[in-house]
Parts: sequence; structure tokens; C-alpha cells
Amino acid sequence: MNDCCPLEAFLAGRGAEPQPFQRAAWAAYADGASGLVHAPTGSGKTLAAWGGAVRESIERPGKGLQYLWITPLRALAADTARALDRPLAHAGLQDAVALRTGDTSAHRKRKLMNQPPPALVTTPESLSVMLSYADAPQRLKNLRAVFVDEWHDLLDTKRGVLLQLALARLRGWNPGLRTWGLSATLGNLDEAAGALVGAYAEPVIIAGELDRPVELVSLLPDAVDRFPWAGRVGIRQLKAVVERIDSAETSLLFTNTRSQAEIWFNAIQAVCDWPDRVALHHGSISRDLRQQAEQGLADGTLKCVVATASLDLGVDFSPVDQVLQVGSPKGIARLIQRAGRSGHRPGGTARIVCVPTHALEIAELAAVREQLSTGRVEPRRPLTLALDVLAQHVVTAALGGGVAPDALFDEVRTTHAFAGLEPAQWQWVLDFVIRGGPALEAYPAFRRVEPVDGLLRVPDRRIAMLHRLNIGTITADGALAVKFQKGAVLGHVEERFLARLRPGERFVFAGRVLELIRIRDMTAWVRAAKTSKAQVPAWQGGRLPLSTLLADGLLKLFEDFAAGCLPNAAEARAAAPLMALQQRVSALPARDRLVLEQVVSREGAHWFVFPFAGRLAHEGLAALLAWRIARERPVTFSITVNDYGLELLSAEPVDLTAEHWQRLFDPVGLERDIVESLDAANMAKHRFRDIARIAGLVQQGYPGRGKAVRQIQASSGLVFDVLSEHDAGNLLLDQARREVLEAQLEVRRIRAVLERSRSQRFELRAPERLTPLAFPLWADRLRAHLTSEDWQARVERMLGRLERDAA
Repeated sequence: MNDCCPLEAFLAGRGAEPQPFQRAAWAAYADGASGLVHAPTGSGKTLAAWGGAVRESIERPGKGLQYLWITPLRALAADTARALDRPLAHAGLQDAVALRTGDTSAHRKRKLMNQPPPALVTTPESLSVMLSYADAPQRLKNLRAVFVDEWHDLLDTKRGVLLQLALARLRGWNPGLRTWGLSATLGNLDEAAGALVGAYAEPVIIAGELDRPVELVSLLPDAVDRFPWAGRVGIRQLKAVVERIDSAETSLLFTNTRSQAEIWFNAIQAVCDWPDRVALHHGSISRDLRQQAEQGLADGTLKCVVATASLDLGVDFSPVDQVLQVGSPKGIARLIQRAGRSGHRPGGTARIVCVPTHALEIAELAAVREQLSTGRVEPRRPLTLALDVLAQHVVTAALGGGVAPDALFDEVRTTHAFAGLEPAQWQWVLDFVIRGGPALEAYPAFRRVEPVDGLLRVPDRRIAMLHRLNIGTITADGALAVKFQKGAVLGHVEERFLARLRPGERFVFAGRVLELIRIRDMTAWVRAAKTSKAQVPAWQGGRLPLSTLLADGLLKLFEDFAAGCLPNAAEARAAAPLMALQQRVSALPARDRLVLEQVVSREGAHWFVFPFAGRLAHEGLAALLAWRIARERPVTFSITVNDYGLELLSAEPVDLTAEHWQRLFDPVGLERDIVESLDAANMAKHRFRDIARIAGLVQQGYPGRGKAVRQIQASSGLVFDVLSEHDAGNLLLDQARREVLEAQLEVRRIRAVLERSRSQRFELRAPERLTPLAFPLWADRLRAHLTSEDWQARVERMLGRLERDAA
């Protein structure tokens, strides 16, 4: 193909040649198509998507800004810009790609507006800011294509909704605009591609090297406890992990939470012979520290980086020799994504070494191995009807030169997110941004948009400035900057953790032990501590729930064991003693069997139930079951949950038959009963904080003068109370309640559990002691009431008794 010569020459200079899926993507782009390039990490999908634009730029140079590349992380932006620039520079087009994110200076942003480059790398939030200027239609009129990197990471978030709306705005100005997404490890390709391109085109899906093998190695302990509990193995495998890292040139060690990353980074540094060649990378440490870690991987000066999901995505560095995963990945897609960091080249084998932190995670890895052989991965479902995001976008569109309401309604309905938007809902959103709705119309600050000559506009300059400062959907639990006295910024830690500390107390952050000096002006001032004993911050929402696909795989593993056909894999053999003991003293759960255990101890009467539906769903399910039982008899339960099951603990025994449990699992009235069973009003009130911030009801403040999370919560709580009393039909209140059910409690997954129970056998057991599945629930509940040292000693004593009794 002579028309691809510039790209072939570029690849030849790197010792490669175009792959078939890359050629297919370039041809589809040349035909004017939009779509999705779906391929594993490191297989060449960036050039597959970008190659058509490179060829177009060489053959038919345009004027002004012609291409936008959207990246979900600012940390990726600089690396991405360099990667996109290389094939253009090879063809003689110098400085063709620029960068615009929230980190870009105001001076640089003005220069980019006045002298736009051919291509711009930016984020969804920065794109929306660009759309908020009156001359945006003129400045963006020459756009030829928009590329969305890591679309799978945005797909099921409000950031993805915001981006869909922004893309619809751009397509309204540029009817021939092409939209291409890049995605890896995704189970619902058609839906993802449709959400990206909207109603404007039939998407083309380009798949590349989907059969790349993933080699899974499990670092198993010498002895596996039959009674698992979180932390029992984990750090005890430190010696083996360090030996594994030492045997390779470069390693990435992933953890599932930032707290785990801090613990493992400090532990590795304390015992290895190369402490200066270990770095830490997670989303809360400063950008400078993250960039140092990325650069160390790129130039080979680092031997190991301990990271979280902050390095899941496409940060540009050479493939590492090995990837390690501490704990279960909790999902097949996540494991494949992380494994792709090794063998990060076309034709390479992705390898990952998994380090289970307790015995049930060993069983999870056995299920992972079986699921990998099927080629199935989890889907990500795009959000719909997020009216807080729509309200924000309407104000953005009104700022961007004004817009006719009917035309904007037609435009937003072309998105997947709002294809089902009803005229009444649209009128409600318009009323909300124009006069604040019936409860807030007396307050000028809530009258943000005015109809002027048939167009929606924002005449108030202060409202315009505040809106631009608060554009976006990223919300957090409130974070304080952590700084040394001499001013070096280490990153940000959630306010709720730091607020519990007194001056002089110590905590671990950014791989250091720090002593708190004072908190002032949204900043925690610290000094280096002289002791290693310190608390580790726990970030909100850090624990990942078990995916449905992996949970089903785990139940199938139990079924295979019970049927005597256990897979011949190291993980399955290592987990066999646990499964054998569970089967002997109680029963093994299965897809057609729900196991419930009734145990009486000196603490009270326990019901243990094992639906294997993940932590979030179990929280709602436990509350639902407890409420339904208490509705029939006076009883109070304390509740504990994990990924595998739930515990209901009462002072006195509550005797229930299998038939009674079947009635308790009735799906009829689920939503009504779950709202009754929980403090749903307070949960919705807390959820409303983020909705209020996105919709513009509360502001986060000016740069450098941000509000504390408690101030935002108080402001949003006051608005929530006012709306609840004077505007009960407010659709944002409905959205808050819906998000509590769908996002926080995974009500769809709860419903699936209840529906499946209709065809399951309810097997009730009354073991004399805690079983292997019940023990971790007991240990988790105990952790909340004891110090770390007392908890560990108590659990060790119980473990000893259970092992003796089971012998």
C-alpha cells in the first residue's frame, strides 16, 4: 500500500511493520468512518488509531486545530503527546502536537488559543472548558477527528457522560467529524462503540491481536491456612517477592489500594539491597513523584515500581520484565490489563505473577486461570440520564456562544447517555439552570442561564468564571495537600483521615514516615518522623469488589471439587484442603446451591450466608435480610460482609427454616424494602454532595482557596434539606436515590442473587465451630473493635483452636 509509505517508513525505523489490524484502521479512517480500536495494551493500537490522521496530515495539511486526542489522565498526557508526535516528526512535521490540561499555565493556554497546533492532547474536563468560550465554534470549526484514549476507563463514569455531550457539541459544528476510541480488555464492544459515536454513525470495530496469551504464575506460600483471613499471607511472602524482583531487571508490583501500595513499598525498601531503585506510584502522591517513577522505568534506572491503577493505563515506557499483582485482581479484565505491562509489544506474551494475601484468594486465582482460557472479560455499562452532568453541560453550551434550547435538546439526544431523555426531563433541566427550580428561584446565584433572543446565554461574568473553575465530574472525599515545612509537596491525603490525627502523630505517605505539625489552609504541614511506627491512610472506596464473572468462576471451582474433577493447576491444588474442610464440616456453595450456616458462640448467634456476589452487593443484601427478619420478630443484628458472604449476628438465636429463608430472598419488593432497610435518606444526602457539585449547586471554591469537604457537605446538605422540603419532585433528589441503589449497593446484582435463589437449593448447616468460609467474616468484624495488636492475637488464638478441632 503505497499510500501508507510514511507510516511503514516510521515503523521500519523501529524494526517493525504494519499489522493487519493497523492497516484496517487506517483504511477505515480514510473512508470517513468512526469506531473503536480494541486491542491489548502494547499491541500497537495507538498507531492504529492515529495512523490515518498522520497520513492525512502529510497528504492534505489543514489549517488551525484539526485533531483532538482525549486522555483520561493528566499523568498520561505528556507521554501521549510525545508518542503522537513521533510519526509526524519522522515525516518532517515538527511540533505538531501540543498539550492542554488542568496543569497547563494560563499563559500557555492563551498561546494555544491564538496559535493552535494541528493536534492537541487534552482531558475531558479541559475539552469542556474549551467549549465554554464564545468563540469555540470558530476555533474548533476545522476539526477533522477526535480520538479518545482508554475509552473503557471512561465508559461507565460521569466523565464518560460529559465527554459524550462534548463530542455531540463538536459534531454539531463539524458534521463530518470522525470519532475513534481506543480500548483494551472490554466485554461489551458493540455497546461501548455505540456510546462513543452516538447516533451520528454506525461504528466500525477494529480488533487486533486479541489472542495474545497471558501467562499466569502464582507465588504460593509454603503452607496454606485452611481458615483464611485478610493479611494472613500477604506481607509474609515479602522474602519471596523480593527474590522474584531481584531476579529480573525491571518489575511492576501492582496493589489494589493505595494503602497496600504504601505498605509494600516501605516493606520492600526495608529488606532489599537496592532501596534507591524502588519507587512508589499512586494517584495521591504528587505529579513530580509520579513522573520520577515513570521516567525511572523509561530509562531503566529503577528496578521496581510499586503502583496502583495509576499505572494501569497507557503511560509510555518500555515493557517491564515482569508484573506482580498483590492480592486477587478481583476481575479478569483488570488482570489482563496489568499483565499487558510485560510483553508490551506486538506478538509478546503478557506475564503476571500473582501474590495471594489469603487462602481464598488462592482459590480466586484458580478461577482466574480457568476464566482466562475462555477468553471472556467483564463488560462496563455506560451510564444514562445523569442529569447533574447534563445541567453542567447546558451552562457550558450557553457560555460557548449561546444555543437554542430545542437544538440543544436534539443534540444531547444523539448521545447514548441521553437517548432516552424525555421532553419533561429536559424542561426540568432548563428550569433548573434558568431559575434554580421552584425552591431556589429567590436566590440569584442559582439563576445561571438566561434566554436572550431565543438563545440560552450566561450574562453574569462571575457565574461564568465560577462555572469554568468547577467544570468536570471528578469528585473526591476531600483532600489536603501534604507539604514539608520547607515547601516540597508530597501529594494529597483525604481530609477525613488527617482530621483524626493530632499534631505529633505519625502516618505513612509517599513512601515516607511523616509527623504531622499542623493543618492550616487546606494543607497538612509535616516533617520527617524519626520512628517507623505509623498509621497508613485508608482512602475512600479503595477496596475492589469481586466481579460477577470471577465469582461465577469461583463457584464453578467449588462444583468441580465436589464432583471430583478439580483442575490440575497449582492454585486449585493449594486451595483443595480449604475446600475439603469446608465440605466436610458444612457444605460448599455452588451456582445451584446457597449455603447458610448457623453457629452459636459466646458472642451470640451467627447466621453466615454465602451468595458470592461481591462486597457492595452483600452490604445491601445483609441489610435487606436483617430488616425482613426484624419485620417479623423483634431482633437486632450486627452485620459484617466480604466478597464471599455476609454475617448476621444477634444476641439470641433466630431459628429459620429453608422455606423461611426462601421467602426472605423473594425479589418482589426489593427496591422498596432495601430503601426501608437502610438509612437511605442519609445515604442519598451524602451522595447528593457530588451531584450538587457537578450540577453547580455548590462550588469547590477558587484555586488555592478550596473548600474543606465538611464545608461542601454542609452546603450540599442544606440544599438537600431545602429541596426535600420545598421541591420534593426535584429530579436531582431522585438521581441521588437512584445512585445509592445502583452504584453504592449494586441493586442489580442483589436482584440477580434473589432471582437466582429461586432455582437454588437452600442448604442449612449448623457446624459446631466456624468454618473456613465463616472465619474471615468473624475476623473482619473483630477488627473493627480491637487494636491491631489485640485483633491479631485474638485471631491467632481462634485459628489455633479451629485447626486443632479440625485435625
